[in-house]
Amino acid sequence: MNMPLTPQQAEAPAFSFDRLQKEFRSKDGGDVIALRDVGFEVRNGEFVTVVGPSGCGKSTLLRILAGLERASSGTVALGGKAVTGPSRDIGVVFQAPVLLPWRTVLQNVLVPAQIQGRDIKVATERAMHYLALVGLGNFATKYPGELSGGMQQRVGIARAFVNDPMLLLMDEPFGALDAMTRETMNLELHKLKERTGATIMLVTHSIPEAVFLGDRVVVMSPRPGRVTQIVEVDLPHPRSLDMINTDRFGAYVSSIRTNLNAAGGLD
Repeated sequence: MNMPLTPQQAEAPAFSFDRLQKEFRSKDGGDVIALRDVGFEVRNGEFVTVVGPSGCGKSTLLRILAGLERASSGTVALGGKAVTGPSRDIGVVFQAPVLLPWRTVLQNVLVPAQIQGRDIKVATERAMHYLALVGLGNFATKYPGELSGGMQQRVGIARAFVNDPMLLLMDEPFGALDAMTRETMNLELHKLKERTGATIMLVTHSIPEAVFLGDRVVVMSPRPGRVTQIVEVDLPHPRSLDMINTDRFGAYVSSIRTNLNAAGGLD
């Protein structure tokens, strides 16, 4: 159901960073460099994962792309156009789904459409479509308190898709879930990506999660965060959890872990 790209959008990268730098002023008045000279491009329809140690600027990079923070220098572009602030072309999923407890599942998914003044009938059809894709088609009238943590996060994903964004950004979306639920969510997210063809960037601390989900894995150094490695993940689609136990999968994980160890950044 994603909207077709214009010829200009199809030719341009889905998004790109060029010599991006971000500095913060600390409480003691000093300058902290969070990101330094970050540059890479992501193709339309690609699933890219970003992995690195705590404090390396992964979430800051995502927030800059989402238009929620400004870079100190360098450029960031979405579909060839500079990002100057939040855009309805971007959906964001954070670690906590932040659902409104007094609203039903369907009503929570419709929040972005209502804020942006979209046609509610059309938005409701899209909401039900994405709820079905995340396996919650029969839970539209339930309330968040009636759902498990994994189900609540699925509501957050459906909500991010309801306006058919060009780009979905995910910041540690499964970090608070238990290991088995996290694996299940990884599999469901992969299936959703296969069905929608969406462009997705997901930030994670988990190397196996980054490899399982990503077409490419961007590896970042400790602060100041910079790109130290970009790994092309040549694993077949669709992916299955059995793949995690293969030598080929393990080789990708080992390569990334070795890189992080060399940079002094393995958690």
